[in-house]
Amino acid sequence: MVTVVRRHMPRRRSGHTVAVTIGTERFCLTANQRDEDGGLGEVFIHWGKHGSSTAGLVSAYAAGLSLGLQHRVPLADLIRPGLGQYFVPNGHTDDPEIPRVRSAVDYIARRLAIDWLPYPERAGLGVYTLTERVQRASTWITECEPAARRSAPRAPRIGRAASEAASPAAAP
Repeated sequence: MVTVVRRHMPRRRSGHTVAVTIGTERFCLTANQRDEDGGLGEVFIHWGKHGSSTAGLVSAYAAGLSLGLQHRVPLADLIRPGLGQYFVPNGHTDDPEIPRVRSAVDYIARRLAIDWLPYPERAGLGVYTLTERVQRASTWITECEPAARRSAPRAPRIGRAASEAASPAAAP
């Protein structure tokens, strides 16, 4: 039998709240850290009217994340299923690091990864900030440019006599 020890959060916690708009919907994501190691300890999500189905669903998602964290489940394992989930609200956000998302759960997973996971772990999940995406694209372009020049077909050279015969202005 496996014994799992739940780590309870202290009464006073450090953390931060991020407010974001996805499409026309406003969300608040609060992430509190554990004092013992500074890692993520609990998550709260507020969306919509209290008591509505949507508010209840995101609150249950946050409770599930928090319970997993308190039972020492790695954050990457908890957020992996949420990455790429597609449903409304989706589209543009007002978060400059995450300009587009496929759903609220996709945003929450990406925001938690960016704020709480080291770069190598995030890269393994395919989660990058906008700046990191631009950096990766410019590196890729720089690496591919010489190969593209070598493999590109060369345009045929046209001599002066051939170009004059082919141009319509040379005709009487």
